[in-house]
Amino acid sequence: MVCEALSLTIPFFSNIPSKKDVKLAPKSYGLCRSSPRIRCSSSSAEGPVTADKLEDDYSLTGTAYDFERATISLTRGSFSSPKKVTIVRHGLSSWNEEGRVQGSSNLSVLTEAGIKQAERCRQALANTHFDQCFSSPISRAKTTAEVLWQEREEPLVFLDSLKEAHLFFLEGMKNVDAKVIYPKEYTTWREDPANFYVNGVYPLRKLWVTARESWREILFSPGENFLVVTHKSMLRALICTALGLPPERFRSIDVNNGGMSTFVFNKRGEAMLQSLNMTAHMYSDHVYIS
Repeated sequence: MVCEALSLTIPFFSNIPSKKDVKLAPKSYGLCRSSPRIRCSSSSAEGPVTADKLEDDYSLTGTAYDFERATISLTRGSFSSPKKVTIVRHGLSSWNEEGRVQGSSNLSVLTEAGIKQAERCRQALANTHFDQCFSSPISRAKTTAEVLWQEREEPLVFLDSLKEAHLFFLEGMKNVDAKVIYPKEYTTWREDPANFYVNGVYPLRKLWVTARESWREILFSPGENFLVVTHKSMLRALICTALGLPPERFRSIDVNNGGMSTFVFNKRGEAMLQSLNMTAHMYSDHVYIS
């Protein structure tokens, strides 16, 4: 590829004129400066860039194929090979639709739309092999995993450590009602979740501990490529703990129903986030290639 530098002249105004100034001296702001521009052609002495050349010359992508000291190891132990984990948030649930606080309740179930979202996830991952699937046993996640995993022979494992955060008396309440009846608690949960507590229990801080336990259970399991189905708060905790972020960063990450995120862990158990909240499959027949 051959590149040449060009010079582009554009107007440069040191001050913005007032309407009065424009009337008095409409041409007095003709100061200009040059700005460099790059033009490239595909011809070169070495010939055109082919698909094979791009595939071989991985340095063009920044050589992001290995990483060291990315984060603190989640496992404090080593693996024989790297691990890849794809995390999916469950499909739309009845309480999502009704605007209720869900938490760890098992009463919120997958809606018809949620089942269709789970089917879209299954189709999007049809060409990807997973050694195991891990899921929360709570109904909305469990059903999503069962729809997503159907026709596969590999194990589907339900982990208590993937359950959603327990939000006590807020669970099942509509958000608009909780805000009125428990204004202090609800506002803390929404605006300062790391410091939300009930009877001395901090649900979010506890979730951070559970998320680390979950990571260890998953990563020390046999296999190299795993699928995980869980809930929004737990998913946020999994992402944050993998990246070394504290509970105060909880709401800096958001994930849609059916959204997918992927991590790669090196042999030391250090994490690299490869994708966050992928949703192309929710709006098209997109299929992901592992």
